[in-house]
Amino acid sequence: MEDTINNECSVHQDIIDKVAKAMPEESLFYDAADLLKVFGDPTRIRMIYVLGQSEMCVCDIAKLLNMTQSAISHQLRVLKQARLVKARRSGKTIFYSLCDDHVQKIFYCAMEHIME
Repeated sequence: MEDTINNECSVHQDIIDKVAKAMPEESLFYDAADLLKVFGDPTRIRMIYVLGQSEMCVCDIAKLLNMTQSAISHQLRVLKQARLVKARRSGKTIFYSLCDDHVQKIFYCAMEHIME
């Protein structure tokens, strides 16, 4: 059923009800926005790309991206807190990789979208 608001717009209550019923809790939208903010930094995007190619240690990432180990460590901390990157110790070396395929999918969807 349609309702008219100010004679300019017709409200389709059946569509509103359907979407409202499927809508996630508000807190999930905030969580998703926080996750996407992490992707909002070019350095972190580059790091997600390289870690999608291979597991790497801080030294290797720093050398590849021409950055300091301190800067890489800081960004890795952000990525770990967002549960995008995980760490594995081998002797004295810590190797980093993407947490799961979802991270790489988000990255590649973004890249595909901007390259269209």
